[in-house]
Amino acid sequence: MATKVFIDGEAGTTGLQIRDKLAGRAELELVGLPAHLRKDVGAKRELLEGVDLTILCLPDEAAKEAAKLVDEMGERGPRLIDASSAHRVAPGWVYGFPELTEGQSARIGAARRVTNPGCHATGAIALLRPLTEAGLLPGDFDISIGSISGYSGGGKSMIEAYESGRAPAFEHYALGFEHKHMPEICGYSGLVRRPIFMPSVANFRQGMLVSIPLALDALPARPSAADLRAALARHYGTGGYVRIATEAQTTGLGRIEPESLNGTNDLEIHVFANEARRQAVLIAKFDNLGKGASGAAVQNLEIMLGL
Repeated sequence: MATKVFIDGEAGTTGLQIRDKLAGRAELELVGLPAHLRKDVGAKRELLEGVDLTILCLPDEAAKEAAKLVDEMGERGPRLIDASSAHRVAPGWVYGFPELTEGQSARIGAARRVTNPGCHATGAIALLRPLTEAGLLPGDFDISIGSISGYSGGGKSMIEAYESGRAPAFEHYALGFEHKHMPEICGYSGLVRRPIFMPSVANFRQGMLVSIPLALDALPARPSAADLRAALARHYGTGGYVRIATEAQTTGLGRIEPESLNGTNDLEIHVFANEARRQAVLIAKFDNLGKGASGAAVQNLEIMLGL
């Protein structure tokens, strides 16, 4: 019998991409509500009681209301994946980054409540957590994180602004240093000192680069680029969605673009360095709608359902 899955908020950017990724899979049955019943609590409750897993692709407050409704249903309620930022550091929810640390994938597989990471946070944590775990990066080290995303991550109004030509070519935002991804970056990176985070958006639809510069001699272990690359490679292993570019793949590039992984769930990490200057920059490249959103949700679904 096929597992029944409900995408609550399937008309949004993330919901549409999740539906596309799951369409045609014989082991899954996608169910939904007619448009005129999507805000009908009684109709939603009845549907929720008949499905195995629900993915919430809703604004934060609506996601909290939907999760509360499922909680009230007790054992009759489905398992949840929340693609909003409502529960990313909430008690009782498992953080849906399977590569975070040893055993995280198993915790996701056993969970009833999984919260999808944010796109900026995915890149930052992917770069930082292996190095804090390896002791190469102290948790109280001063870190700056730069991140540039395609405009699709900004939702319907930003997409319309860019595609109508009304938006600027590039802009920094969240300059009050209170971006909604900061709690999860602080909570899951291994840092105990709040980093400086500078997000930005540019005039390309999707794709993402997250970067962290490092003065190597300022780190207590004074690592080389090879040390950083080796720690990252040990953490992620081989054959998964996260891969580490080799020195040969990175040397000579001198530049990196954000779009080549679009349409995939891959995340690629580069370590660019000048050993003579003892300077390095870590860069994570991925699709903000893939590993940064819908792809991550599908990965978590597969883990939770044992697919």
